[in-house]
Amino acid sequence: MSTAIFRDILFLQHDPGFDHVERPDRLKVVYEQLDNPEIAKQFVFPKAEPATFDILHLNHTKAHIERIAQTAGRTFDALDQDTITSAKSYDAACLAAGAVVEGVRMVVAGEVENGFALVRPPGHHAEPDRAMGFCLFNNIAIAAHYAVEKLGLKRVMIVDWDLHHGNGTQRSFADTDQVLYFSTHQYPYYPGTGALEETGQGKGKGYTVNVPLTGGLGDEHYARIFNEILAPVVRQYQPELILVSAGYDTAHNDPLGGMSVTVDGFAYMTRKIMELAAEVCDGRVLLVLEGGYNLQSLTNGVLVCLVEMLGRTTLKEETLTKLSNTKIPFHAFDAAFAMAARKWQLS
Repeated sequence: MSTAIFRDILFLQHDPGFDHVERPDRLKVVYEQLDNPEIAKQFVFPKAEPATFDILHLNHTKAHIERIAQTAGRTFDALDQDTITSAKSYDAACLAAGAVVEGVRMVVAGEVENGFALVRPPGHHAEPDRAMGFCLFNNIAIAAHYAVEKLGLKRVMIVDWDLHHGNGTQRSFADTDQVLYFSTHQYPYYPGTGALEETGQGKGKGYTVNVPLTGGLGDEHYARIFNEILAPVVRQYQPELILVSAGYDTAHNDPLGGMSVTVDGFAYMTRKIMELAAEVCDGRVLLVLEGGYNLQSLTNGVLVCLVEMLGRTTLKEETLTKLSNTKIPFHAFDAAFAMAARKWQLS
């Protein structure tokens, strides 16, 4: 398999400072692992160009783009109490969006089989007219719009396994059936969106699938959601491209989270998505980094996902069998299953 990794030193120059959890070290530690020649030789590392105004405008208002542009060159600017910029943040945000767009273009064109955009600032909280939750531009939403409006795709699916609900992504596609948004997230928790009843509106009714979860859930819980809710939805929707908001703040030791996912859980979720993509869309998958604030868990999570994207696995046979067949009971699954079943045939 040919797996592209998008990385750039500019992403390390977005620095919220003040011991902010979304700090440059998040990518620095991952990049250091990818600098190992034995690891690097297994991937391709394409260059991307910054997203232009027109590309950003696919998802964001003119006023929002201009507000983020005003931060360029400023040592400090606060867009809200959590979302801080530095002198290079605007440049990094434009390149992050551009890298995800280029990843989509390459995957759809068949130039690579799949890819991982290791970018920051993250994006899934950014709404069309507002920066929030550490996010300036919504990288994955911009790229999904690009796939539909510029590449002519009819059905794109976004799977968001970040601890936090992607309010910005949900809002961007709430009224369309051309992009299906599927999210697992701790709830109620920041940003407060992502209830079961939020299923879209108008033409998009049923094309938002939220799986709100209580804290403390781990690999088997997520595996059951992916096996019994996500998989049948993917098979019925038949996306032409699957994008993943890959957050690692569900890790068992993340400082912002309350979940218990291990590296096996991240590997299994990626494996399941890869298998489904092979069935329905010629393996077209692009992962996009979102959260994850324990540096070791983030690094290990990214690496096991990359192994799965290469067509290999770190999962032991007994672990794979256990996760593939789990029927672990929990109330959040029952509620989400019942809600999704109103639109999709689940059994």
